[in-house]
Amino acid sequence: MAWAASWLVALTSICLSAGAFSDKGNEQVRRTTLLVGSAAVVAATVGWYLFRPELLFITKTVNEDLPGVASGTDIAAGGPSTVLANGHFRSVAHESSGVAIIHQLADGARVVRLTAFETSNGPDVRVYLVAASDAPDHETVTRAGFIDLGSLKGNKGDQNYAVPAGVDLGRYRSVTIWCARFGVNFATAPLVAQQQL
Repeated sequence: MAWAASWLVALTSICLSAGAFSDKGNEQVRRTTLLVGSAAVVAATVGWYLFRPELLFITKTVNEDLPGVASGTDIAAGGPSTVLANGHFRSVAHESSGVAIIHQLADGARVVRLTAFETSNGPDVRVYLVAASDAPDHETVTRAGFIDLGSLKGNKGDQNYAVPAGVDLGRYRSVTIWCARFGVNFATAPLVAQQQL
């Protein structure tokens, strides 16, 4: 964030300098240069805010344990959680991989867990439960409806998202990674029931 502010200050200084030294006798040239420079600074700032190009080069890895399970415990061996459903991610707009698993914990809470997960980074990327058996495109997500489980914690690694109480998992049957800023479906994991939902 600090580099962006420094960049904007430098660009503004250049634009103001160009306006001051362009043609001291010609007020119209100075005004035009200042106006064009100011517009360029505003356009660059808006473009940076919308597209966040620095995120293309940032990988955020998350390695959360399943709630209620001690670190290093073999989740597949059984214990404090029951697997209700799972599915493998398929790429839609961005190359993605991993598994989405819905766990029911010993206390009855349900969690969507992403494991061996990897996707692209981006601005305002969210995790959605989608009210469809599959979400192979952008339109399915918006048309079917969804529950927003929160911001993607990292574009790589194992992570957990709480499922709100009362959500009908018989209706919400896929997990989607969604860029809310641009309305783009990064990837989807159709869920297959392992237990009664």
